[in-house]
Amino acid sequence: MYSAPALGERFGVSATPVREAMQQLALEGAVEVVPNRGFRVVERGARELAELSEVRALIEVPVVLRLARTVAVERWAELRPLAEATVRAASAGCRASYAECDRAFHRGVLMLSGNEQLVQVAEDLHRRSQWPLEGGVGVRGRVDLVADAAEHTALLDALIARDLDVVRGLVGEHFASVG
Repeated sequence: MYSAPALGERFGVSATPVREAMQQLALEGAVEVVPNRGFRVVERGARELAELSEVRALIEVPVVLRLARTVAVERWAELRPLAEATVRAASAGCRASYAECDRAFHRGVLMLSGNEQLVQVAEDLHRRSQWPLEGGVGVRGRVDLVADAAEHTALLDALIARDLDVVRGLVGEHFASVG
């Protein structure tokens, strides 16, 4: 349970901006409002995370496969810094930094579609799939994050090489391991 005044005091700000931020997180489904008590972080069950991963795969995999055939090699190469940032964050073992870099990489890939609605929906699903698992069970460790980040760089290599069979295998594997 988190209270806006306590968080405000902890971060040296008034309760008002904290309350506003928490209300935004409540709108996004990251926290729930507990009347007269504060806010509680929403935890996702294993089934819900699996469902989110499935929906993400249904959206992102066909888009990446289409883009693999149509996007210029130079455009894929421009995403290399985002993929490398995921590798650095994973190697450092900071889940929050990794989550941010991972979303940035996926957003960068999907932005190549030119479909802003797709990018927004996928970003929302991605963010929700990164929230804590109930009871803290199944939290991905550093080794898992490093393997996930390595899939990003391998995917870029395959996209640049225009190896559609490898791209298909990597995106399928990537979403099978997400969550």
